[in-house]
Amino acid sequence: MKIAVVGAAGRMGQMLVRRIARTEGVSLAAASESPNSNAIGRDSGEVAGIDANKIRIGGDSAAAIAAANVVIDFTVPAATVAHAKVAAGKGVAMVIGTTGLDPAQTALIHEAAKAVPIMWAANMALGVNILLALVEKTASMLDPGYDIEVLEMHHRHKIDAPSGTALALGRAAAAGRQVKLEEVWRRSRDGHTGARPSGEIGFATLRGGEEVGVHTVMFAAAGERLELSHRAFSRETYAAGAVRAAQWLGAKKPGLYGMKDVLGL
Repeated sequence: MKIAVVGAAGRMGQMLVRRIARTEGVSLAAASESPNSNAIGRDSGEVAGIDANKIRIGGDSAAAIAAANVVIDFTVPAATVAHAKVAAGKGVAMVIGTTGLDPAQTALIHEAAKAVPIMWAANMALGVNILLALVEKTASMLDPGYDIEVLEMHHRHKIDAPSGTALALGRAAAAGRQVKLEEVWRRSRDGHTGARPSGEIGFATLRGGEEVGVHTVMFAAAGERLELSHRAFSRETYAAGAVRAAQWLGAKKPGLYGMKDVLGL
């Protein structure tokens, strides 16, 4: 399987290049970056800190996508939407790890998935996807007397908040209670907020240092608190999930898939 990596000089892009090099049955077909990147023209292997692979980072993402069977995208919302349109037009499957897309951008991803198979997940770590299932199950077992709070922390460079994984955990909790997250969430608190309403799902966001990702869901009642938590120590777990998803997509029909599908959860 030939894989293209867009955003190849970024943190996740470099990790993906390294992971592809170590995975049997796949190869790096192309790598791209934004046209103003200082990585343009450099060997993608050397940029990723491994041996040269003779795949130079280009500034034309459309050409990179056209050279592959699957493109993996951990970039930014506007770029991801543009890449999805190109992939749909060229019949190239897509793995998306980008978060922070607005409703209009999300609709465009759904539209592209009518033409090609797309696997889109807020988090591709096996542990996080098991956590999502546990949160949904736990929320279904506990009555609304248990307040639900989602706490997340990421590195200082992350641009969206709450994180896509935190929102996915909130949606899992809401699904367990058979409600819509948007009807019960509290994404931030400041000032004189008053008492916490029953049934609310709250979010707390921390940013600092080089933290890869910490997510904790708390179920708090008058006499006890249950916590379900996951901490990532390396982006390697995300890269491994993305490459696994790319391999899984190879034989799939057009449609929008998630890591639950890839992992059989």
